[in-house]
Amino acid sequence: MSDALTIENLFVRYGRVDVVQDVSLRVAQGESYALVGESGSGKSTILRAVVGMAQDWRGTIALDGAMRRGIGQREFARHCQMVFQDPYASLHPRRTVDATLSEPLQIHGIAERDDRVIEMMASVGLDPRYRFRFPHQLSGGQRQRVAIARALMLNPRLLLLDEPTSALDVSVQAEILNLLVRLREERGLTYVLVTHSLPVVSFLCDRLGVLRQGQLVEEAPVARLRDGRLDAPYSRELYAASLGAGERVRHAG
Repeated sequence: MSDALTIENLFVRYGRVDVVQDVSLRVAQGESYALVGESGSGKSTILRAVVGMAQDWRGTIALDGAMRRGIGQREFARHCQMVFQDPYASLHPRRTVDATLSEPLQIHGIAERDDRVIEMMASVGLDPRYRFRFPHQLSGGQRQRVAIARALMLNPRLLLLDEPTSALDVSVQAEILNLLVRLREERGLTYVLVTHSLPVVSFLCDRLGVLRQGQLVEEAPVARLRDGRLDAPYSRELYAASLGAGERVRHAG
């Protein structure tokens, strides 16, 4: 079985600067993998290169063994979707929940849209009464549930999660993390998570890659993170800075 995502010798350039430098990693089918590091370390840029939002890159990106540059956008949308940090900014303010969730189905000519919308709302824990509401009529947690539901409408196998809980209230973060854990189990999803929160990584992921100034300095199973047994000095600095933070996340389940 091929890996869900393969990245080899990836460089991503903004202007004249390579903000990602020679990164290689593999994410297995069904795995949850985290990219961690400080702001500006290049972790979100890697996700943007995968989805096509950052186009000035060289190296190899492959999904299920298929080269990214050879995958058309319609085919890619059925295979991989991204959930963004700010659910309010990522949802069209003048589209109802129903319109937002129906749009991918319309674009791809998928029938039985009403049934699919209702089913997906239930899957992410949204009451049917919210179906015809607008984003400003929803809480932050409800908006992120809509964003997750939209990402799943085409039944992709790979979800890219860019800080999916950092814009939410503390009490809501654990709810969304628990939802992501359940959806992964139910749907056999693969996650690639970008975050600066090591407690979130500990709760949601199997492995992590640590980025510093665009370079991958360490990969480790999450058990080593929980035990504080990271090798790279920078990784240990991140771990030390995270101590005492996010106990609620570790006990979210």
